[in-house]
Amino acid sequence: MISENGRCITKLENMGFRVGQGLIERFTKDTARFKDELDIMKFICKDFWTTVFKKQIDNLRTNHQGIYVLQDNKFRLLTQMSAGKQYLEHASKYLAFTCGLIRGGLSNLGIKSIVTAEVSSMPACKFQVMIQKL
Repeated sequence: MISENGRCITKLENMGFRVGQGLIERFTKDTARFKDELDIMKFICKDFWTTVFKKQIDNLRTNHQGIYVLQDNKFRLLTQMSAGKQYLEHASKYLAFTCGLIRGGLSNLGIKSIVTAEVSSMPACKFQVMIQKL
């Protein structure tokens, strides 16, 4: 049985997915086609992130086998929360929407993915994108 918190996170992730799909459609209508997966991830980290969160992702890493880690050292949705540990458990609700946003954007660009997030110290967070090969 799924907890109330789990249902909330699933709903937020699904909302983010739909928003991400719509935003990518609007943001890419005047851009040239992307060369490859890495090109798409760079677009997400620079243009997409800047438009949505008013800053670029601080760090993008990849293992060149379909896993990307996007690090934001001052994630906008967490900066208003205290740096104290007591708010760490609530961070997942704020990150679920953003995971969906990334997944939805990638989906509209032809990339199926699983996106997870982790926070070790507020307001920094990492989003892990695992590309699903078709």
